[in-house]
Amino acid sequence: MLAVTPAEAQFGSLLRKVTTPTPKPSEDDNGGCPKGKKGSSAGRKVLGGVLDEAIGSAASRAGVYSYVPIAEVSGTLTNAIACKLDPAEQVQAAAATEEVTRGEAVGATANWTSETRENVTGSSTVQSKNKLADGTSCMNVTDIVIVEGEETRVSKKMCRGPGQSRYVLAA
Repeated sequence: MLAVTPAEAQFGSLLRKVTTPTPKPSEDDNGGCPKGKKGSSAGRKVLGGVLDEAIGSAASRAGVYSYVPIAEVSGTLTNAIACKLDPAEQVQAAAATEEVTRGEAVGATANWTSETRENVTGSSTVQSKNKLADGTSCMNVTDIVIVEGEETRVSKKMCRGPGQSRYVLAA
């Protein structure tokens, strides 16, 4: 026999539903970057160019601008790094990671300097290396980007399964 208390009878459906709803992907998704950042629509690009000229680097230093990760780097860069870099810089940062993972040497570092903006640099360094039981090779890589004097440092795990030609971000 089931006994229900008066509070449960009145508020039972509210009390039982304690789970957090799963967020649904939206069209307004910034690719994992914080909201309020520079998007990729054509109108925003044109307006952004005009605003970039008018506002100058002050807005950049204030952290107003950020970028959406481009598809070409999704298997190589974390969102925390990609969101700080324009598309050309994302390609440079990804190339640095690919360079150090190709060499597979612990301690190897590849540095880069932005070809599109002043005061933007970065590096990728292999911190450690290991092999999983299934034959997958993995490395811990630290990416550092410095934008207008602000450093962002992210550690990531890159793995290459048996028969694969390159290392990619581990899930």
